[in-house]
Amino acid sequence: MNSVLTPASPLTAADRCDRCGAQAYLRVVLASGGELLFCAHHARKFEPELRKVAVEIQDETDRLTAPRATVAEDER
Repeated sequence: MNSVLTPASPLTAADRCDRCGAQAYLRVVLASGGELLFCAHHARKFEPELRKVAVEIQDETDRLTAPRATVAEDER
């Protein structure tokens, strides 16, 4: 039986790491239908184990290194 995964909604500041409560940047969908959320630190720490049990991994840790928009000099 093939399961169809629907695209997950983007993680927001309200999504918190299940391990420490920091902002979550990684969502792990389990075969049971449950999900786990992790901050970047705990995502890296538990990555090998998570890959073994995950049906899907939504990784948004790249948002931590994305350049921020700057205000132009004439807009200040």
